[in-house]
Amino acid sequence: MAFKSWQRVKMTTDEGQTVDAVAPEIISASRSTDIPAFYADWFINRLKKGYVRWINPFNGKSQYVAFCNTRLIVFWTKNPVPVIKYLDELKAEGINSYFHFTLNDYEKEGFEKNVPSLEKRISAFKGLSLKVGKENIIWRFDPIIICNQIKPQQILDRIQFIGNQIHSYTNRLTISFISMYEKVKRNFKKAGIDGVKINIEAVREIGSGLKQFNKNWNLQIVSCAEKMDLQEYDIYLGACIDPDLILKNFGDDLVLQQFLGDYGSNDLFGYKSLSYNLKDPGQRPLCRCIVSKDIGRYNTCPHLCLYCYANSTEQQVLNNLKNYKFKNDSL
Repeated sequence: MAFKSWQRVKMTTDEGQTVDAVAPEIISASRSTDIPAFYADWFINRLKKGYVRWINPFNGKSQYVAFCNTRLIVFWTKNPVPVIKYLDELKAEGINSYFHFTLNDYEKEGFEKNVPSLEKRISAFKGLSLKVGKENIIWRFDPIIICNQIKPQQILDRIQFIGNQIHSYTNRLTISFISMYEKVKRNFKKAGIDGVKINIEAVREIGSGLKQFNKNWNLQIVSCAEKMDLQEYDIYLGACIDPDLILKNFGDDLVLQQFLGDYGSNDLFGYKSLSYNLKDPGQRPLCRCIVSKDIGRYNTCPHLCLYCYANSTEQQVLNNLKNYKFKNDSL
């Protein structure tokens, strides 16, 4: 069975050229850069224009993405404030949305160089939740970083501090442990951060702590593409582009219903095993996300997080930002 493919359409670019485009039902905005924080105006402008041009980070080729069939936008952000003013507009256009809000605490270490203060981010989380509903905002503490400078108990203290303030503003917490891509290794080495390693003892300590905290929080805690079995801590494999969440929150949307169809069967733990044709082929093997179209671009996120897999170097990001123009059809 082939992977589920989007409809292909003919569309006209800003320059009047007729091109082929994909027209996905679900847009991811974005795993590659923080569109809500830095490119909210650009994104809404492109929605009005009807398309965006996506640049493949590996071969540099362009792909046109038309919004004519778009029914859901999944936002990924560390600062949603700039996009909040547009949410009523999206809703009026019949476009659903939900948010992954990464709310970590690496202020002391400076791992997230340009994010707002923790206090402001917690306030923004609460404000967004009140706007979109707690069911449509997912808290991510992602990635969990253990190194010589940060011990497991320190991570737990930080998670607990945040969770105690926001657990009533969401239904779900997503966690993952850091993946040391080569560019991430280089960035940590350059910053003088050493001993970055996730061992089984640290995982057990984190898992046990989260299980204890959750007796008060009552959140659904899930992991993102993790190899380690965390079920003994009541942490199960999650999906970020999640068909269960989509049907639960936007089940009255007939287009999304049809797109998802009978997307899989329940496994022993009551979780759906994704149909082969709906699993996103562009993600890691353990990822449970259904197919969506990400429209972000590598090396364009000014947060400059040390652990980011989508930014190569700070200088490359800064060079790209110098060339950024609001009216471009691509980042």
